[in-house]
Amino acid sequence: MTKVWITTMSTHIEAVINPLLAASEDEFVPDVIHLLSNPGIESKVPLVQEMMTAVTDAYGSGPAEVKVTTLDTETDFAGVISHIRDPIAAAHPSDVVAVDVTPGRKFMSAISFQAGIQFAADHVYYLYLDSDRHFGDLLPDIPTTAAQLIDFTEEL
Repeated sequence: MTKVWITTMSTHIEAVINPLLAASEDEFVPDVIHLLSNPGIESKVPLVQEMMTAVTDAYGSGPAEVKVTTLDTETDFAGVISHIRDPIAAAHPSDVVAVDVTPGRKFMSAISFQAGIQFAADHVYYLYLDSDRHFGDLLPDIPTTAAQLIDFTEEL
């Protein structure tokens, strides 16, 4: 069984890393991560990849493989759909696939949510913060009562 994490980049690195940290603390430590980038934020991808491998190495049995998909333009909507749909479609029945809708532009989150539900991801996660008081903080610096990992496959 392989655990697969599908997410998008953000201008705010903590929006990408905090949901992965919360899921890892909840014992969903991915073996493979699919990360969506675009031309406006490519410079932050290496740091995010480094942080993702550090998180998965600390919580799992080794660092996850991070696969980056880069869009030619931020508004390549078909590319965003492909980024979510293709790893779900390629997963073995015993694999567990999670789509994180927390980071990214609103349209990326909307597409990720729809594609995650439509293509039957096992989890569609969103990290809810109770206020913007902790905006920019990494999860270990946020009180546990202020952050909640929501799985929309259980809520809907």
